[in-house]
Amino acid sequence: MTPEQYVQDKAAKSGSSFYYAFLFLPPPRRAAITAFYAFCREVDDVVDEVSDPGIAATKLAWWRKEVAAGFAGQPSHPVMKALMPHTATYGITPAHLAAVIEGCQMDLEQSRFLDFAGLERYCHLVAGVVGEVAANIFGRTSDATVAYAHRLGLAMQLTNIIRDVGDDARRGRIYLPVSELQRFDVKANELLQRSAPYGYSDRFTALMKFQAERAHRCYDEALALLPDADRAAQKPGLMMANIYRTLLREIEADNFQVLHQRTSLTPLRKLWIAMLTNWRGR
Repeated sequence: MTPEQYVQDKAAKSGSSFYYAFLFLPPPRRAAITAFYAFCREVDDVVDEVSDPGIAATKLAWWRKEVAAGFAGQPSHPVMKALMPHTATYGITPAHLAAVIEGCQMDLEQSRFLDFAGLERYCHLVAGVVGEVAANIFGRTSDATVAYAHRLGLAMQLTNIIRDVGDDARRGRIYLPVSELQRFDVKANELLQRSAPYGYSDRFTALMKFQAERAHRCYDEALALLPDADRAAQKPGLMMANIYRTLLREIEADNFQVLHQRTSLTPLRKLWIAMLTNWRGR
C-alpha cells in the first residue's frame, strides 16, 4: 500500500463529514487535505483508542519526533510520507502539526475545563489550527480568511462537544466548562451517569441551549469574516459548516438527547448537503 492509498483509506473509513467536502476539490488539493486529515486522525486516535495514558503520551512524543524527521526530509510513517510533498506548496509548518499534537496532549492531561477561555484554547489547537491549514489548502488570498477559518473551527468543535457529551462522559471527560455547569446547576455526576432518565432535566436542557446558541453565533461570525474574494475557493469549508450546522439543528430538534445516544447524519445526507452547497456557493 502506498502512502497515498493509506491516507485515502484513513479518510474514507473515518466516515467524517470532512471526507465529503474533499470530493469536490481538484486532485492536488484533495491529496494535500486528505494527507493532513489523516495526520489529525492518527494523532487523535492515540488519545481515543489507547487506554493507558502513559503509552498514549509516549506515542504522542513519537509523533513529535516524526514531524521533526519529516521536515528534515526523513519521514517514516506513511501519513508523513504522503503529507510532506504538500507542505511547502500550501504553507503547512511544523508549528501547525505541533499544535494538533499539543491539543491531543491536553486530552491526556485534563478532563475538565474551568471556564470557556480554557475550552477555547483547547478548541484553537484541535480545530482552529486545523481550519487554518485547511483554508490554506483550499486556497486563500486574504488574511481575513484565516480569521474565518479559526472561528469556523471553533463553531464546529463546539458542535462536536454538544454531540459527544455522552460519549465523552463514558470516558470520564466533560468538555462543558465547569463555570457553566455551575451557572445552570448541572452536576458533573449527572452527566457521568448518562443514560435516561439520569442527567436529563430542565437544567440540562437550558445548559445545552446555551451551548448551542454560542455555537450558532460562532457560525454566523465565521461566515461574516469570509471575504467575497475567497468564497469560491473556500466552498469545501462551507460544505463542512453546513453539514455540522445541520447536525446541530438535529440535536436541537431532538431536545438535546445526547447523553445516551450519538446523533449523526447519514452519508447520503452529508453528500447531498455538500452537493447543494457546491451548487449554491454558500
